[in-house]
Amino acid sequence: MTLRDALTEATAHIPRREADTLLAHVLFRDRAWLIAHSDDELSSTIISAFRALVLRRAAKEPLQYLIGSHEFYGLNLRVTPDTLIPRPETELLVEAVLHALATRPHLTAPRILDIGTGTGAIALALATHLPNALITATDLYPAALSIAEHNAGRLALGHRIIFLQSDLLAAPQFKTAPPFDVIVSNPPYVSLYEAATMPDEVLRHEPHTALFAGPSGLDVYRRLIPAAHKALAPQGLLALEFGFGQLDDLRNLFNKPSNGPWLNLRFLNDYAQIPRIALATHA
Repeated sequence: MTLRDALTEATAHIPRREADTLLAHVLFRDRAWLIAHSDDELSSTIISAFRALVLRRAAKEPLQYLIGSHEFYGLNLRVTPDTLIPRPETELLVEAVLHALATRPHLTAPRILDIGTGTGAIALALATHLPNALITATDLYPAALSIAEHNAGRLALGHRIIFLQSDLLAAPQFKTAPPFDVIVSNPPYVSLYEAATMPDEVLRHEPHTALFAGPSGLDVYRRLIPAAHKALAPQGLLALEFGFGQLDDLRNLFNKPSNGPWLNLRFLNDYAQIPRIALATHA
């Protein structure tokens, strides 16, 4: 079977672009190589491996898990079912932090904490663009931390980031740590009631611990916002990603006296013009 024939067969089950990606992965080549070698004969081993991946993709297993990688903010990251697949909207969270720090040139070596790092996407993107930043990245789950550390090593950023297992800011190390200039987080924020409306691709394969946060999706924010206020330096920035329809509830949490006080609370929209990013300054 030629390469072209294998791709034609696969498109009966999945889109052509996905088939290209899977075959390129099996062959350790890129899509340009596939085009240039479309008449090449494939070995039976390659055909079997490719067909197996095509069937898994047709059964809605995420493409990123099948190839084991995903691009985020220009970085190629390893992803596994132990980690949430980074979304494009989270790149806006990185951009918001970078923009905020650009307006604070006095912070020559900002102390940054990424809570719930998962693949390490946010911490690694910030480390890439802020070479003097002092970054700590936490996750509750050792398997996710292992992936984040692996990604840091692949990108030669392992010496730039401290990885720490912690439930938000509960780790003993935070009791004596200097205050942070920025705390950033893309926490679980999906309501349990939304599970019934989620696509199987997400619900059956991505880690529920990285998705769901109680009946309203606000459970993590209720703990994170007051904890972050205690851990931030004066004028420090808290940057959070949040879900559809949560803006008013999140504003109320920031305005709750026991959770602050906070200044300059503002919200940014995502690519679909849906409120997605919350930014607040420690008073």
